[in-house]
Amino acid sequence: MGIWTVEYGTLWAVEPQHNRPPLYPAKVATIFCEVGLADVADLAVAMNLPNPDLIEQRLQNNRRCFILKSAGQIVCYGWVTHGVEDVGELERQFYLLDEEAYIWHCGTVPAWREQHCYSSLLSHLIYQLHDEGVPRIWIGASRLNQPSVQGFVNAGFQPVVEVTYRRFFGLTLLWIHQKMTETRPLVAAAYRIILNPHERRLGRLAIGYKRIT
Repeated sequence: MGIWTVEYGTLWAVEPQHNRPPLYPAKVATIFCEVGLADVADLAVAMNLPNPDLIEQRLQNNRRCFILKSAGQIVCYGWVTHGVEDVGELERQFYLLDEEAYIWHCGTVPAWREQHCYSSLLSHLIYQLHDEGVPRIWIGASRLNQPSVQGFVNAGFQPVVEVTYRRFFGLTLLWIHQKMTETRPLVAAAYRIILNPHERRLGRLAIGYKRIT
């Protein structure tokens, strides 16, 4: 862990039982499916991994991965967690309820970018998780990551809170700015997800201390 870090992010959500967005199509013909054992080797290539060990470890730990295929190739992927998930950029864990879902570590194979594959994958995930009875779906990204942000918008996610995270040695500061004014339960849920046990909330600011290892 370095001496200091800064991260600017936004947490987005959609509640499809209240307002399910229309399905967003890719510009190319695609097939949406969940990763099975037969897909692991191809997924490792799509994720640019040296071997499938990380994928197998995640799948064994109840993470799920969904993909878009075109012409028999994996063109886009995204991981889904229910419960607790590590978020490295913000140096914390997100604490979701078991019935909630968090989408993370998504990517598009470079040769298939600018085909709206990412937007379509997220859109299909909303429909998939809604059909499974998931009432609330979360996703997050850096505010500087405009391709991801545009994908969120296209799929129908709404920004809930913006966060600015700073750490100097072990001192952590997390400033949370509400983006939504009419959905207070979502904002309250965002605080519940983001804040970690080592932090004390003072209004919109959370102060904590992390032991440097």
